[in-house]
Amino acid sequence: MNTLFIGKNVLFLPEVESTNTYAINMLRNVNVVDGTIIYTNNQTQGKGQRGAVWTSEIAQNITLSVILQPRFLDINKSFYLSKITALACYDVLTEILDSSQFDIKIKWPNDILVNKKKIGGVLIENNLSGSAIHHAVIGIGLNVNQENFGDLNSIATSMKLQKNIHFDMALILESICSKLEKWYFKLKENKLDYIHSNYLSHLFGLNQIHHFIDNSGNSLYAEIMNVEENGKLLVKNAHNDFLSFDIKEVKMSM
Repeated sequence: MNTLFIGKNVLFLPEVESTNTYAINMLRNVNVVDGTIIYTNNQTQGKGQRGAVWTSEIAQNITLSVILQPRFLDINKSFYLSKITALACYDVLTEILDSSQFDIKIKWPNDILVNKKKIGGVLIENNLSGSAIHHAVIGIGLNVNQENFGDLNSIATSMKLQKNIHFDMALILESICSKLEKWYFKLKENKLDYIHSNYLSHLFGLNQIHHFIDNSGNSLYAEIMNVEENGKLLVKNAHNDFLSFDIKEVKMSM
């Protein structure tokens, strides 16, 4: 692994319910090296946002969790971990998919899109110590060689479907670790404005009107204006009122 610390310690599990759950349970019982990754070929109960399930064909996609110790990061800035992870995934994809042919975007709060289809997702779970993050478990799912998504074919895709090439999973895994480490060092250097501007430049639907549905089933059409430091989505409705929503408060339609 051509990195300084992320991915130097690898725990491979042939099968596990969820790499994030395994990592969280492991942190309760043992001291884990910073940058440890937990990687599996078969995640049977992968987790997504809002209770969604991440499903994946055996040995065809990247499913991993990275354990970090971002104790320098205040809890109210924890969404920067989502930003840098999404940017790392974006960088991995842009090295493989020509941006002149493929529209690669980050969809708030945690999806990675190619040509408006989901190719990856991020789920971060933090262990807190006071107002700081003691450990962060960064779950990453990236569709690599899967060719059939069943009922989700209209909204999901993979790198192989886009390029018609079978990819070396080990190389993709190393690339993810390398890109994430690069952005993590930017975060440690407190380059928050740089991270945020890059994140916004790749944000799906920025300055466009989109359809949202809240937890009560109500519809809202609003223009995406920003993602605030705390991770809330800032939008402007038809009356020019600014509203902000937490990850659990609204779902964004395509």
